[in-house]
Parts: sequence; C-alpha cells; structure tokens
Amino acid sequence: MDASAAPFTGEASEPKVVRITGSELVDNYTVYIINVYVGIHQWMVKHRYSDFHDLHEKLTTEKKINKNLLPPKKIIGKNSKSLVEKRQKELEVYLQTLLKTFPFASPKVLSCFLNFNLYEINGITATLAEELFHKGEQLLVLGEVFEIRPLQLYAITQQLRQAKPTNIDNDAKTDLGHILDFTCRLRYLKITGTRGRVGSSTIEEQLLPFDLSIFKSLLQVEINNCDAARIKGLPSLKPTLSTMSIHFSVVSMKDILVPEAAEFEQWEVEGLATELPVAAVIPAWKMLTTLDMSHNQISSIDESVKVIPKAEFLDLSHNEISLLENLQFLYNLIHVDLSYNKLTSLEGAHAKLGNIKTLNLAGNLLESLSGLSKLYSLVNLDLSNNRVAQIEEIKHVGGLPCLEKIILSNNPLSIIPDYRTKVLVQFGDRASEVCLDNTVTTEKEMDTVAVLKAIQKSKETKNWINNSDRKIIEDCRLTAAAGSNSNCSYLPVPPSSPPLSHPASSSQGNHK
Repeated sequence: MDASAAPFTGEASEPKVVRITGSELVDNYTVYIINVYVGIHQWMVKHRYSDFHDLHEKLTTEKKINKNLLPPKKIIGKNSKSLVEKRQKELEVYLQTLLKTFPFASPKVLSCFLNFNLYEINGITATLAEELFHKGEQLLVLGEVFEIRPLQLYAITQQLRQAKPTNIDNDAKTDLGHILDFTCRLRYLKITGTRGRVGSSTIEEQLLPFDLSIFKSLLQVEINNCDAARIKGLPSLKPTLSTMSIHFSVVSMKDILVPEAAEFEQWEVEGLATELPVAAVIPAWKMLTTLDMSHNQISSIDESVKVIPKAEFLDLSHNEISLLENLQFLYNLIHVDLSYNKLTSLEGAHAKLGNIKTLNLAGNLLESLSGLSKLYSLVNLDLSNNRVAQIEEIKHVGGLPCLEKIILSNNPLSIIPDYRTKVLVQFGDRASEVCLDNTVTTEKEMDTVAVLKAIQKSKETKNWINNSDRKIIEDCRLTAAAGSNSNCSYLPVPPSSPPLSHPASSSQGNHK
C-alpha cells in the first residue's frame, strides 16, 4: 500500500521528527518551512523567527524549559543567506529537543505550533476534549447536530486502544473522558470526510477506519465521504437510531445494513421464519424508519433491506440501480425515491411497493408505465426526465384513485401538441383533481378535456358498432361454411326486439 494512503497509528512509540527543509522571504521576513513526520505521515507548517520566540516564551513560563535553548535574536543581517542557513539548523535542533522533552503529549502551545492539533492523534483528541469541556453540555441541551470529522473519530478510536491514561498532560480540560461522556449522550451526529489529502498532510481521511460504538444514544446520523467498509460499530446503533443518511460512501447496501454478514455465507433476520440452515441470526434495525442512501454507487437493492422492516422513508436516488427488487420486505414504506438510477422496467411494481404514497422515478430510462397500474394508494408520482413517448402510457396511471400529483416534464411526450389536455383526459372524471407538472388544471383546460372526452366516447361507440358488424358478418360466413340455411342480417338486432311482421300477400287477402 502507498504510504500516503495508509492509515497512521499515532502511537507514542512512533517517532516524531521535524526537519526544517528551507526558507522563503515574505514581506521582508524570513519564513522557515518545517516538515513534521509522525510514523508514515507528514505535513508542513511555516513560521518566522518571531513565532519561535513567542513559543519559547510561553514554554519557559509554563513548562520551565531552559531559556537559552532558543538561538538568539539577530537584528543586523537577519535575512542574509549565511545567517538564515545557520539559524535554520539551530531552530531544527530546538524543535527536536522539545519533542524529546515531551515524548508522550506535547504542551498545547507546541501542539498548535506544529499542527499536532490538526494531524496527530494526541493533539486531535486533546483539542476536541477541551472544546467539549467548554461547550459539550450546552450542545447536548440544545439538541443540535454535532459535526465531526473521520480523522477525529479515528484519533478517538486509536486513543482508546492505547494502554495509556486518558489525561497524559495533567490538564483536566483535555481528558478523553469529556469526549466519551459527550458521545454517550449525543443524539444527532454528522460525519463529514474529504476526498484526497487533508490540508498540508499526506493523510487521506476517507481511508481511515473508525468505530461508532462510543455513541450510545444516537437518533440520527449522517455520513459523507467515508469508506463504508472502514466504518466499525454500526450494529451498536440499532437500539436507538431512527434516521440514517449516508452519501458518497457506499457501493453495497449490505456494507451498512448488515456488516456482520461479511463473516457468514448464510444469515437470516432475527424473528423471520426460515426453513434453510443459517450460520447467523442478525438483529433488525427495529427503530430505523428513515434511510437515505442517495448519491452512492449502489447497483442493486439487495436482501439486506430485510433488516429494516420499520422503514417508511427510503431514498436511493442518484445510484446505479437497474432492477426493482426486495422491496416487498419493507411493508411499511410510504415514500420511495429511486430517481436518477438506471431503471428500464416497472413490471410487478405493485407487489414490491405495496401501499406507498409518494414515488419518485425521475431521471431513469422508463418507456412504459405498465407496472404502475395497481399502486392504488399512490398520491404523488414523479416521472420527469424519462423516455415515455406515447400518451397511451398514461392510461396505466389514469385509473389510480388517489393520485393527485404527477410530473411528466422532459419526456418525449411532453412536446406533443396539446400535451396537457391529452394527458388529463386519461384521468376521466378525476382530471380536475390532478395536478400535472406542478401546475393546477385550469377551467379552460377542463373545457378542452370535456370536448376530448366526448370525442373519445363517440369514437368508442363507433368502434363498438363496427366491431359488432364485423362479428355478425364473420358469424354468417362461418354458418354458411357449415351448410346452414339460416338467413343473416347485416345489422345487429338486440335480443329483446320483437320479431318482424311479414306483409300480407294477395292470396291471404282473398282467403280472408
């Protein structure tokens, strides 16, 4: 693995090294370029001599270090090449001496000076602990969403694995206990990572593993730009979590919903009867009602959805799903968003989508709507940006009794002349109740719909008569072919009509 991509451990035993590799002149001041190395990772910071002087003053006051450790200040020729090179070496020795003086946890001023608070495990956790010492209780009382980075979670995870005291700097404000107390009670969490390297470091945040089992009371969690395979402790959230959103992180739903399944070939959800032998029984997400896994690279709705039987809201938009499957296990679904996927067919949708009220299918590859004809609870339907070209396709949804809103914009049929009225007429007597493309039906449109309905009814009557005529003629031909002597009429005669009377002949009149 490339060292720049590998996760770092940040153990105290890992060497911490600084090298001043150069300098540059900025506004008539010499700025020294410092490279910091911790384990396999590194980052860069820049400081002028006055910054070193301020650091030294604070350390001599707080930590009683040797006052003569820092090279003296020069006034004359301070930017000369020889002086800069000499001072560069002396300042490097100064920093190396400080790191040896504080091998486990650097004082806060030194941590900030070398950006340990941004990139090194002890510095990261100490900074977060102090922040929560001051504001943690207020954040919990207000019930606000707390945002944290994967790098911070990774630092906490690694710190807990180390056999070290939670407070190694003798500063109560930086004790790891403040973080653990906060995470135990936190209810709303947002984890936001980055793609590529963090700041000036070689750390790639999305490749860092972290553990969520430190959170005991979460109701909602949102995860962005993390590698799902590196997220540990997700099952520990099952007792409380009601809403989960995860974006730009997933290629398989199973990685999030059933991470335990990676260890077993056969598994089943707790409480579901099965006749097949299973290697593991997986507890369900009994509190999870909202799942948003939009904007990922999910190619299928796999069987892992069985573990979220209480789900009411499901968002799988902006993925690569081509087949509607396994949703029959989610019998509580109300709202489903499958927009901007690769769906081409909706056959049997009613058997999988049951009693949903809102269905978003925008941005797919749909040409036919035949699979939607039995979604009798559907209220809102978005079919925009598909490939529906024929007005006749609307008949499949025209009979849905609860449908109130339908969006068909940016389909080939939307450029047909009088498109709106031709669509609305497919809804029959409910045309006035339907909102098409976010526009309420007008009285003028309803008048046109009424005319179109009358024309349509006339055509249907004419077609019925023509069909009846053709049937009678065909029946006569078949009868004649069978040798029948029956007389045939070319007009349909209703069964209830009385028989026709024969005109009186001249012989009958004479007989009379």
